[in-house]
Amino acid sequence: MNSPLSFRPEPGSIPESPGVYRFRDAGGRVIYVGKAKSLRQRLNSYFADFAGLHPRTQTMLTTAASVDWTVVGTEVEALQLEYSWIKEFDPRFNVKYRDDKSYPYLALTMGEDYPRVQVMRGAKRKGTRYFGPYSHAWAIRETVDLLLRVFPVRTCSAGVFKRAGQIGRPCLLGYIDKCSAPCVGRVSEEEHRRLAEDFCDFMAGNTGRFIKRLEREMREAAAAEEFERAARLRDDVQALQRALEKQAVVLGESIDCDVVALAEDPLEAAVQVFYVRGGRIRGQRGWVVDKVEEASPGELVEHFLLQMYGEAAPEAVPREVLVPALPPETGAVAELLTEQRGGRVEVRVPQRGDKKTLMETVERNAKEALAQHKLRRASDLTTRSRALQEIADALDLDQAPLRIECYDVSHLQGDDVVASMVVFEDGLARKSEYRRFAIRGTAGQGDVASIYEVICRRFKRHLEERSATGELDPEPIDPETGRPRRFAYPPNLVVVDGGPAQVAAAQRALDELGVDDVAVSGLAKRLEEVWLPGDDQPVILPRSSEGLYLLQRVRDEAHRFAIAYHRSKRAKSLKESALDDIRGLGAARKQALLKRFGSVKRLRGATVDEICEVPGIGLSTAEAIVAALKGEGT
Repeated sequence: MNSPLSFRPEPGSIPESPGVYRFRDAGGRVIYVGKAKSLRQRLNSYFADFAGLHPRTQTMLTTAASVDWTVVGTEVEALQLEYSWIKEFDPRFNVKYRDDKSYPYLALTMGEDYPRVQVMRGAKRKGTRYFGPYSHAWAIRETVDLLLRVFPVRTCSAGVFKRAGQIGRPCLLGYIDKCSAPCVGRVSEEEHRRLAEDFCDFMAGNTGRFIKRLEREMREAAAAEEFERAARLRDDVQALQRALEKQAVVLGESIDCDVVALAEDPLEAAVQVFYVRGGRIRGQRGWVVDKVEEASPGELVEHFLLQMYGEAAPEAVPREVLVPALPPETGAVAELLTEQRGGRVEVRVPQRGDKKTLMETVERNAKEALAQHKLRRASDLTTRSRALQEIADALDLDQAPLRIECYDVSHLQGDDVVASMVVFEDGLARKSEYRRFAIRGTAGQGDVASIYEVICRRFKRHLEERSATGELDPEPIDPETGRPRRFAYPPNLVVVDGGPAQVAAAQRALDELGVDDVAVSGLAKRLEEVWLPGDDQPVILPRSSEGLYLLQRVRDEAHRFAIAYHRSKRAKSLKESALDDIRGLGAARKQALLKRFGSVKRLRGATVDEICEVPGIGLSTAEAIVAALKGEGT
């Protein structure tokens, strides 16, 4: 492990200009690339206070063996060079977005003599126009099937096209007028290319002129009593309209924008993008990123925009990019995108209206994508086994913790204190074993005391079960009732949501009960640190560790379960209180009182004037509330 001081640049040797810097390991490989307005200020921050840095940054510095930099003239040049170096060196400590799946595009091979319409995935090819991406290939095929009535462009492969020309007979689509059959010379190369260009114009949003032209030709055919041709043109118009209906109108017809949203946890982030062209959602795409460096939402957005548009074609960059948080260098990013597009590009956060509503929809998609990604990882047997073994190795356990119990405490400023116990067996949630606790003896004394009470109650019940049956590990089913015993099995590992204080409280409870075969650890939210009883320093699991993912999922589930119980208890305490007997105080007014004071306990300490400040509460009602609560407390 290298000391950062061994390669710290000499004082005064770092320029104050904007630039891009590279950290390299002992083998000379680039492990991190960054940019800065002032290279001196940024690089000095790495070496000034090592202990105060984020653990992931500390890991990067102890891996590095040298640092170098390149001075540039402007922030835009720094962005461009940073992107180029990240793409060239693929540094392990930089944020790198990856597709959460392979999205299909509608593509027209305009580089061929006879352009072809097809579904394409993967890397984009030169000379091909792309539309999308779409979430499903069948959505593309439905759209293409409708448009081929009006724009009968070739869809066959090169082999089929060549064979049809050799035998002088087109394929089935040529006979049903869904292909103009250039393979047998029904249309010339120039005529077929015009059809393909019209197809591209329609998909690019220039839809009005085609529908108006067909409607005009339909009326002319009807006036000339060419009713069969008029009927075909009517069907063509309806086909184009149905194709448009498949892409919901969400904004004005003149609006082209990409809507970017984030969902993140301490280890990963999911990004979703909706592509809006001509006011319609033309496609959707998602990415997932490992957060290998500490980054704010704005920094994640900046990294994403650079990687997404870094090598995009000018027509793929919209006039407006809506983001959940502005990049640190918003002006430089907008200027870089403007150069890429060849026209002005605005990067902003929507504040109100339809764009804000659409951003909320994209955010919901991002949250769902992150949840699905984590669920896919958790459901894999090999991954779960590796996660359990990594936990055992990190915590120095004798065996993998096949049963993990996690405890969390929830309350509102000391009121309605509750706790949760969730159970994971073999890496999967065992919801039938979940338990919840209403804190009694230590309510109001803080989370540490609550953890102590819960662990005592849980393991006292376990010891009572074991004593009653006389067995070391009693059967989980009660032979008398046929129902599962409430605390039949002890866990291999107890996890508490918190740091050293909560871990010490849990261990003290086990020690006092004489339980010495259950390991204890804590998972602190801020830096995802794992704490063990009596240790001054936390265990830092690698951020890519499957064990850390499992512990995080267990902790988050305990937190969710505790909050759900706390909310239900608060609602119940509001409904079943001394307020029920006060005349003229209905559910809406009770809800307003709870919103203003937080609990009946705080309401009891309020004055008549303070209660009158609540909307809908008059003087007589306030006096009745004070009298009722005063009588309840005596």
